[in-house]
This record gives sequence, structure tokens and C-alpha cells, in this order.
Amino acid sequence: MRELLKIKNVSKIYQAKNGEIEAIKDISFSVEQGEFVSIIGPSGCGKSTLLSIIAGLEEKNKGTLYIDGEENNGISPKIGYMLQKDSLLEWRSIYKNVILGLEIRKINTEENRRYVEELLKKYHLYEFKDKYPSQLSGGMRQRVALIRTLAVKPKILLLDEAFSALDYQTRIMVTKDIYEIIKNENVTTLMVTHDISEAISMSDRIIVLTERPATVKTIHNINFEIENRNPLSVRESPKFSKYFDTIWKELDVNA
Repeated sequence: MRELLKIKNVSKIYQAKNGEIEAIKDISFSVEQGEFVSIIGPSGCGKSTLLSIIAGLEEKNKGTLYIDGEENNGISPKIGYMLQKDSLLEWRSIYKNVILGLEIRKINTEENRRYVEELLKKYHLYEFKDKYPSQLSGGMRQRVALIRTLAVKPKILLLDEAFSALDYQTRIMVTKDIYEIIKNENVTTLMVTHDISEAISMSDRIIVLTERPATVKTIHNINFEIENRNPLSVRESPKFSKYFDTIWKELDVNA
């Protein structure tokens, strides 16, 4: 398997009125092609800061970041970033929302538009392409947001608490839909979440961070040995609760 993302000794320090705040410290890990990796840790430990550094939205103070074998500093066209809110533009149709990234990157070619239409058809959104975001359910809006991100053909997809704005029942169903799209399209994914169950149900590996300044505490390989696994089927496995208990204890800062 090819290493698509490599983080080596990355640190971030913020300047505050009362001195320096060290957010993350000497973080190192890698993500291989086709993997789904989640990052979890105590609240405020710097998970989203790390994701912003990988996305090129924040600068690191130390360390090296490699994307597809090349050192990277700044925003990369190989990265797709899906945020907590779907951020769909209410005045644009679903189709117009999905091709927004193509327009911004000036790659709105006939070939790429065909790819967008294929994705919309494949994931049952084509019949809604002329509708507007307000006419769609929360789950459908998240699918649209994902397809908009995939439309620019990123090598690596970053998910930052991408499902936390949804109610519990919708969230579980949406994680199944999103997971299946990601796996079908073989998109390498790095997700930040505070939800242990969500991380276990979707991930091939889970990286657990310490309290701030965040360092890598442990990395868990998640293997349910289930054919055609999905975020719903794995919740019924006896292994699920074992993974949960282990990770919960690691996150219990008072333990």
C-alpha cells in the first residue's frame, strides 16, 4: 500500500496575551492509500488544529508534512476538506453547488462535469440536481456536500466532525451512506471526531491523542473480520464494545 499522507514531528504553538499555548507536540503518523483513519482525543486537545494544518489552513511551527510523497506547506489540490456544516449555498441548485469547487479551481471541464453527473446518479441524487438545499433532508445535504468535495478528485479527504450537526438517528444512517461512498470511490480519509462509536464503526485505524499539548497516545487497528462491513453491521459485533471500552479508558483523563 502506498503512503499518501505522512506527518512527522508536527508541532503548533499559539501566541496568547499571557504567553505561549502549545496545542500539539511532535505528532507523527501516516495514512496509506484507501485507508479510513480517525483521530480522537479529549475535548480541546488540538484535533481540529491538526486537521487545519494538514489542510494548509494553519501553519505549523515545527515538523514536516508529506502528501503523496512530496513535502507540502500550504493548501494542496490533493486535499478535500469537508466541514461540520454542509455549507451549501441556498441560492444555488444542487448541481450548481456540486460543481462549485470545479469553478473555483478553474477545472469546470466537460470531463469533470460528466464525472459529477456520474456521482449524482450513482448515489441517488441526480433527480434532485435542480432542487435547492432547503428542499433536501439533512442526510441528503451531507451526501451533496461529500460529492461536492469528491468532484475535484482529491487524493485525501479530511472530515472535521462532519456529522455532529445531525440528530442521532440521522447521523447513524448518514455515516453508513458516507462510508459506503468513500469506500466505493476508494478515497483515503482522515476524520476528526469526538464520538468513539463513530470512529470505531467507520475506521481501519484510530489515533488517540493525549490532552493538550496533544501527542499520539496510541494507535488502534480496527478489524471486525466482517465481509462487506459497514458502520451499522459492526455495531452488532462483540468486538465493538471491547474497542469502545479500551478507547474510553484511554480518554478518561481522571483514570
